Amino acid sequence: MKEQAVRDVRERFVYPDDRAIEKPFDWRQMRRLLGYMAPYKRDVALAILVALAGTVATLVVPLLISRAIDHGITVGDGAVLARMALYLALCYFIWWVTAGVRIQLTNWVGQRVLRDMREQLFRHVQYLSFNFFDQRTAGSILVRIINDVNALQELFTNGVVNVFMDVLILTGIIAIMLSIHPGLALASMVVLPFMVLLSTELRRKIRRGWREVRIRLSRINSHLNEAIQGMRVTQAFVQEKENARFFDHINDDYRRWMNRSTKVSDLFGPVVEFTGAVGTCIVYWYGASLVIRGQITLGLLVAFVYYLGRFWEPISRLGMLYNQVLQAMASSERIFEFMDTQPSVAQRPDAITMPPIQGEIRFENVYFEYKEGRPALRGVDLHVKPGQTVALVGATGSGKTTIVNLICRFYDVTSGRVTIDGIDVRDVKLDSLRRQISIVLQDTFLFSGTIADNIRFGRPDATMEEVREACRAVGADRFIEAMPDGYETVVSERGSGLSLGQRQLISFARALLADPKILILDEATASVDTETELHIQQALERLLEGRTAIVVAHRLSTIRNADMIVVMDHGRVAERGTHDELMAKGGIYRSLVEAQFKFLEERPAG
Repeated sequence: MKEQAVRDVRERFVYPDDRAIEKPFDWRQMRRLLGYMAPYKRDVALAILVALAGTVATLVVPLLISRAIDHGITVGDGAVLARMALYLALCYFIWWVTAGVRIQLTNWVGQRVLRDMREQLFRHVQYLSFNFFDQRTAGSILVRIINDVNALQELFTNGVVNVFMDVLILTGIIAIMLSIHPGLALASMVVLPFMVLLSTELRRKIRRGWREVRIRLSRINSHLNEAIQGMRVTQAFVQEKENARFFDHINDDYRRWMNRSTKVSDLFGPVVEFTGAVGTCIVYWYGASLVIRGQITLGLLVAFVYYLGRFWEPISRLGMLYNQVLQAMASSERIFEFMDTQPSVAQRPDAITMPPIQGEIRFENVYFEYKEGRPALRGVDLHVKPGQTVALVGATGSGKTTIVNLICRFYDVTSGRVTIDGIDVRDVKLDSLRRQISIVLQDTFLFSGTIADNIRFGRPDATMEEVREACRAVGADRFIEAMPDGYETVVSERGSGLSLGQRQLISFARALLADPKILILDEATASVDTETELHIQQALERLLEGRTAIVVAHRLSTIRNADMIVVMDHGRVAERGTHDELMAKGGIYRSLVEAQFKFLEERPAG
């Protein structure tokens, strides 16, 4: 019962975006996919021409065999046989050369199309708003950028050109068969209606099956990403076995759907082969009677049977290609769902470039809701003067971080407005706004690379001397230069191997190097020890100098010297003033300070 409950909860809440996207198969979506090949249309056209040359060469082969039988073997003419053998060798050589060139061209085009699509998808995702990422796991996003794009490989590397080649083969074979003997050609196609009926039902099941496979693969990747990032919590609560059981559940679910989809897809080939075999039997029976009556020659019958065999090959390949298309459609639906998602925080067409910021911030009767009906801010009015340090305090969920998010325009206000230097943040270009604001978070994120690269993240063109100067200013130079490789020391993902205090000082250096006009510190010292906090406070003095600063803090001792302290309570500004003014007032702020002081007094030493 416990395991089932865990599965039910995770199925419902962990993967809300992994739902089947029910869209009918239509050519508009296929044309959109094929549009990614437009930049390489010359290479595609060359591949089609090469395929055409190879197709013509293979279509001539049965006619040469027919002539060899009727005019060489039957009459005993060795010269005709030798000449036909030479022509056959030439045809096969042309087919071999053109096949090699076609494969190289299609692979070259296909891989570049996949690269372009993946780059476009990643660029688009980077510009989506925060609420997009609030609703999705990192693993499910990775699946769409990597796995779903990779699922289109067969379509782009082989499918498009093969369609033209197979259609040409079919057209040529039908024309030749009708020219040889119309009655025999019509007899061979008696089984086609049965093939159409059977394949139509299979296609529907195949399409649904591959869509479900993509969803379950996304769930596996999402869970793996979550499990690896949360490994410490898993081990701390001794949930390794439960985690493994859940993974076994989703892994086995993926296996069942993969087996089911593969089984249905694999039926398509045998259906084509069986109907083709029935059609071939009809041709042998009817053709033999025509040969006996002298209406056609043996060579023509052999050629006809050869063409008939070739006739079912492209149909079978087209059927398999259709399976690939269905898989591609299942993935492309998920890719285009992301592509068609527009940022909720959109830049206006007439947006202006934010002029150099002086640092005045105003909230004018601001209301904001993350979800409709659940306000996070309620009528907030706030004025921050240039160069002021303003601290935001209050209980968890009181609206402190929401204020920070609105200043950076990570979200848009529900009503009211936020201005910087009198300009509504919704009226300016996003990059021109955010380039002049820096944020230092409690959980400092460092990217894989060198320490210097991480510090340069906000200013990639900064010189090495500027990097060193920023580190000296915040006191990060001492521990960096003590490392074996100094500033070229490579840090792993998220900066593991560095202490919390070291990572925080690097983030301060990064913020200082970016030289922001507005600096936001969101719980920047909440997770460090007291001694490290003293070093960080010294760095903060240098960092805050001459800048407007918004400081979100739970540790109230760090914001005693703020120019103004704003107390948030249930999305409203409950109190504002200096530390001494608020303590004298005896309201919420004083209660918070006394409660924290009492907690520190009662906490056991060590």
